[in-house]
Amino acid sequence: MFGFLAVVLSATVVLAYGLMRGDWIEALLAGITVAISLIPEEFPTVLAVFIALGAWRLARHQVLVRRGAVIETLGSATLLCVDKTGTLTENRMSVAEVWVEGKSVDASAGPLPPDAGLVLDAAALASALQPTDPMDRAIRERSPSTGGGTVTRAWPLEAKRMAVIQTWRLADGKSAAAAKGAPEAIFSLCKASEKTLAPAREALDAMAARGLRVLAVATVRQVDAGFTDPDQAPFIFSGLIGFLDPVREDVPGALQEARRAGISVAMITGDYPATALEIARQAGVDVDPGVMTGDEIAALSAELSERIRTVRVFARIQPQQKLALVQAFKANGEIVAMTGDGVNDAPALQAADIGIAMGKRGTDVAREAADIVLMDDSFGAIVGGVRLGRRIFANLRKALTFIVAVHVPLAGLALIPILMGAPPLLFPAHVVFLQLIISPVCSLVFEAEPSEGDAMTKPPRSDTASLFGPRQIAFGALQGVVILSGVLGFYVWMLAQAPETEARAAAFIALAIANMVLALTDSATSGVSLFDPHRRIFWLICASAVIVLGGCVSVPFVEDLFRFATPSGDALLLAIAVALVSGGWAGPWRWIVQRAQATPGPLREAGPVVAG
Repeated sequence: MFGFLAVVLSATVVLAYGLMRGDWIEALLAGITVAISLIPEEFPTVLAVFIALGAWRLARHQVLVRRGAVIETLGSATLLCVDKTGTLTENRMSVAEVWVEGKSVDASAGPLPPDAGLVLDAAALASALQPTDPMDRAIRERSPSTGGGTVTRAWPLEAKRMAVIQTWRLADGKSAAAAKGAPEAIFSLCKASEKTLAPAREALDAMAARGLRVLAVATVRQVDAGFTDPDQAPFIFSGLIGFLDPVREDVPGALQEARRAGISVAMITGDYPATALEIARQAGVDVDPGVMTGDEIAALSAELSERIRTVRVFARIQPQQKLALVQAFKANGEIVAMTGDGVNDAPALQAADIGIAMGKRGTDVAREAADIVLMDDSFGAIVGGVRLGRRIFANLRKALTFIVAVHVPLAGLALIPILMGAPPLLFPAHVVFLQLIISPVCSLVFEAEPSEGDAMTKPPRSDTASLFGPRQIAFGALQGVVILSGVLGFYVWMLAQAPETEARAAAFIALAIANMVLALTDSATSGVSLFDPHRRIFWLICASAVIVLGGCVSVPFVEDLFRFATPSGDALLLAIAVALVSGGWAGPWRWIVQRAQATPGPLREAGPVVAG
């Protein structure tokens, strides 16, 4: 649209100038000047630079961005769906407690009683020989004796039976089978009566309420050749093992920051419901609505979206149910960021607005399906990504507003003097010089601005909110019109006071300085010093521009190139004053508006008026 407008207006300028003055060479130069000044070629540069530098900033905090556009989406996230283990917790399992034959044993340190040791030995028989899973490692490290032997057959964990079963040929020639897994799955394997299992269930609830992750263990003492169906085998319940996986230190603070920013956090885990609730409480997840289990989700269809509007803790969730949750949350209008690490998590990661894979424990499939990879699996990095997403969005708006604002006086000063019959103010060399200032300013200076102090206390923006809408265009145009009016009026006044070349030089200096003042005004973050170290690029650009401007009005052959003459000292002072006022008026105005919004009105502050 801008390109079409530039072509039409440029052709109009060429015709008007040529017909009015008869100089078609000058007419062509005027048309080129208008075309250059109208086309905001900085737009694609700014978008590319902001996204690239945003990805670089995230990478410095162990967040790898695989799809650049998601950086902006992070700023509008309304819901974070996260795993418990390894994301909210440290994924550093240790055996904390063993329950066997009606009593609990502290297993965190020191030697174990023989019966508790037998439970851990049985659990070791159901663990991998070279474990990578933190729970398997904790079991083998704490088991008194893993013995020797060979695994003859294994049944891995699966949805219909949440347990791992292995048969062994032991070193003494005997055979045995061991199973460990979700307590309800082990209870089902043992086929014991509810009266027999009642103490174990009570112990399970007590351990889970303390935030322990609980596994149950069962064994078959002698396995014969016909052991092919574990569900029919005579398993005997051995005991319960409680694992401690502490909440990461940075999680409660990060969750509070997310809550202040209007972002909900849902914890999705395969753990026992009571364990999930306790860990959620320790982390700071909202537990008041209670917990929803995978079985409840499986029983729902159309009602799921309504049921999960307030629930934020989900337990005993199968990987495929994560996809159903993501789709239901999106149906409720949420912008969903989803974490995952397994192969089965890939559909949910793909369906989420922002898919986040774990870098340390995530599979290749999960990482390929995700938009972001957390190299340190830290929840705090997700909240940091949201903060950066909001910062990039805000700074990008500032930069685009600035681009519109500077192109208004460029186009106006290239066109209006011609229509007025006055000597041209801008030629192509002038516009190119200004572009050399504008492009790095809007690409680097705006991007480096820190977040506003209240960036993470505002609610997420709507996903339908445009990056650059009528409001931003109107404000940018207003700023541009003010600069155009100030510099044009100054140029017309100077033409009456001095030769054309001197008037052009003074007006051009006013325009260049006004653009730099405007950049500082539009980019500045409230509460941050104008000479903060992050603004060193801005001041370097300004210093370079001032040096070049000085050369343009003092070096003879450069003066001829730009059609300048050295202006008087009074003219220079007046040009600087015009630049400061026309380019910087928005700063004090914005400060006054912010103060007015932050200060209560007199009636609200004083309370109700009392007669007499």
